[in-house]
Amino acid sequence: MKRTIVKGMIINGVAIFIAQYLYLFVLLLAIVFFLLQPWTIKKSMAICGAIIAPIAFLISRISSYFYYDPRPFVVGHFVPLIAHAADNGFPSDHVLLTGAVAMIIWFYDKKWSVALWILALLIGWARIYVGVHHAADIAGSIAMVIAASLIYGSIFRHRNAIKGTG
Repeated sequence: MKRTIVKGMIINGVAIFIAQYLYLFVLLLAIVFFLLQPWTIKKSMAICGAIIAPIAFLISRISSYFYYDPRPFVVGHFVPLIAHAADNGFPSDHVLLTGAVAMIIWFYDKKWSVALWILALLIGWARIYVGVHHAADIAGSIAMVIAASLIYGSIFRHRNAIKGTG
């Protein structure tokens, strides 16, 4: 019985840490990756980020006006493991941010990107576990980031085709 309680407390503690703070580690990794790149890649990454992140954010704000998803603790009438406002849970800003970072890096290094996507998904799991998001909130954030990257990819593929480089 005591082992079960202790195990539950450890899992809860780890989930709380991941839900609240792991996004900072993702940002740190992205900064390290960025700093390790030559100037031309840094310039390209900055442009990529300046396009993908705002598009994903804009999509998220617009979609949140059309889809309202009460947070799990509101619907289920329980206290979440982390304090949170009882506002619209759709989409998950944490997953939107970390997914955008992972997607920006996708265009430059697939291995780093996959590692960052794993961390973004782990953050999504933790946000569900602690009771502040539904799976639809996480999936919606991922879809928005992918949509933003497809928009970016189509713009730059088209631009390269016009220049004769694509």
